[in-house]
Amino acid sequence: MTNERDFPERPRRPGISVAIVILAAGRSSRMSPDIGHKLLAKFDGIPLVRRVALRATESKAEHVYAVTGFRHEDIEDCLASLDVTVAFNPAFASGMASSLVAGLKIPGVMDHDGALILLADMPAITVENLDRLITTFERSEGRSIIRASHAGTPGNPVILPKALYPQALTLQGDRGAKALIDTSDLDILEVEIGEAAVIDVDTREDLQRQGGVSSSMR
Repeated sequence: MTNERDFPERPRRPGISVAIVILAAGRSSRMSPDIGHKLLAKFDGIPLVRRVALRATESKAEHVYAVTGFRHEDIEDCLASLDVTVAFNPAFASGMASSLVAGLKIPGVMDHDGALILLADMPAITVENLDRLITTFERSEGRSIIRASHAGTPGNPVILPKALYPQALTLQGDRGAKALIDTSDLDILEVEIGEAAVIDVDTREDLQRQGGVSSSMR
């Protein structure tokens, strides 16, 4: 494993491209029933899923894709008017792996050198965070796994290089990108992005701590 700051500066190889795949299909099962779907909760007046997607579209990624599942119509309404290609995963209840696979299978995704897997429940992620990950991937010439971290703790998002796509398509159940990273022999570059790498919204307490407000959409 290599830290980003230990990685030698190399010129970007022309043509390296990164797609962002937003995973927004989960059931929000750990959230209190009276709160509703966490991705519809509002941060600064914007539904969380739209907030995350906006930052993705403002990044240097070539294109942004999103996978929906639970409450997909409501989620897709939140993404309306954004430059995001949306795909519905009918098998979303089987676990995160099905959504990751569905995301990679969206036409065009696997044409990119890397896929940045972005969880839709990460309110602290910024455009700068995403761009830093993408820049590190470019410097690796598209050959390394890029993983956000905070104070030495691995987090999200991650960028999977094209070399891992075939393995990613075999994932099943609730095994996400971490399962691939843990077993891969590719170089892993850790990119320190601060607490944003480890902040997500799973519970009522998480929502309140991050300043979110539950939506009236239930």
